[in-house]
Amino acid sequence: MAIQKSGIARGTNAGYKTEVRELKPRIGRSKGRLSRRTIFVREIVKEVAGLAPYEKRVIELIRNGKDKRARKLAKKRLGTFCRAKAKVDDLNRVIAESRRAAGH
Repeated sequence: MAIQKSGIARGTNAGYKTEVRELKPRIGRSKGRLSRRTIFVREIVKEVAGLAPYEKRVIELIRNGKDKRARKLAKKRLGTFCRAKAKVDDLNRVIAESRRAAGH
């Protein structure tokens, strides 16, 4: 929040006393946040469509204990290392869920 002005022309907090207004957050601050509907639709599409061929290869590499090679393959397909790490983590979660499902 802004510091209250003192009403004096010089010194700390110099300036005319004004009322501090409550501003509502700008729309641009919420840009990129996913809505509940978008998350739901993406989940359904992923469930129906299944995994992409490169995702299947990455899962195979992870299962064989070649995490670094899996990340490198994901990076080549996705473009950035950050996206690749996120994808590999997501596929690790998919593997864990499949193991849990097979266990029951």
